[in-house]
Amino acid sequence: MTESIVTERKGVVIETVGGYATHVFAVADAEVRKLIHDPWEVFSRAIQPVLWLLLFGEVMSQVRGITSGGQRYLDFLAPGILAQSVLFVSIFYGISAIWERDLGVLHRYMVSPAPRSALVLGKALSSSVRALSQAVVVYICAIALGVQLSLAPLHIGLVVLLIALGSGLFSTFSLIIACLVKTRERFMGIGQVLTMPIFFASNAIYPISLMPPWLKAIARANPLTYEVDGLRAMMLAKGTSTLGLGVDFLALLVAFAIVVVIATRLYPRLTQ
Repeated sequence: MTESIVTERKGVVIETVGGYATHVFAVADAEVRKLIHDPWEVFSRAIQPVLWLLLFGEVMSQVRGITSGGQRYLDFLAPGILAQSVLFVSIFYGISAIWERDLGVLHRYMVSPAPRSALVLGKALSSSVRALSQAVVVYICAIALGVQLSLAPLHIGLVVLLIALGSGLFSTFSLIIACLVKTRERFMGIGQVLTMPIFFASNAIYPISLMPPWLKAIARANPLTYEVDGLRAMMLAKGTSTLGLGVDFLALLVAFAIVVVIATRLYPRLTQ
C-alpha cells in the first residue's frame, strides 16, 4: 500500500515537472521562431562586437600595463565583448513584452494555464538562444584575430551555461523594467541609461585592480563582472578566474533566481 502511494506521488511529480517544462519550452519556441523569421536581426547585432574587437581591441592592445602576466589585451578583451554582446541583446528584450501587450498576445498568455514563472523562464530561455548566436560571431572574430581560445568541449559547455545564465538574468531584469514603465518610449530611455553603467562598472574592458575603491565596490555587486570572470576562465586557452569559478556561477544563479521571483510577481501588471 505504501509503495503504491509513493509510486503514485512520483508519477504526479514527474507529470507536474514535465508539464511545467512544456510551458517553458512552448514560450521559448514562440520567441525563437521570431528570430528564425527575422535573421537580419542576428546580422545587425553581430556588427557591434566585431567593431569592438577590431577597432577598440586593436587600438588598446598598443597600450601597455592594462593586463598583467604577459597576456595580450585582445585576449583579455574578447570574453568581455562576448559578455557585452549578451548584455546588449538581453537588456532591451523587455520591449518585446510591451509589443505583445499592444498586439494582444500577452493577454492570451495570461489566460493560459501556464504558470507565470514558466512564462518568465520561457522568455529567459529564448533570450539565451539569441545570445548564443552572438557568441558564435564573437568566437569566429576572435579566432580570426589570433585570440588563444580554449576549444575543449567542457570549456565550451561551461561558456554556453554562463551565456545562458547571463542572458536569462539581464532579459528578466529587462522584463521587470517593462512591467514598471509599461511604455516603449520610457523603456528605451531607461534601457539606454542602464546599459553603459552596467558595462563600464564591470571588468569587461579593464581589470578590477585598476579601478578606484568606490568603483571596485560597484563592480563586485555587478552580475556582469561574474559573467566576464567566468568567461575569461573558460574561453581562453590560459584563462584564469580572479574571483573563483564557483563564485561566478553562484552569483549569477542567485541574481537570476531573485529577478525571476520579482518578474513573476510583476508580469501580470503589464496588462493593466
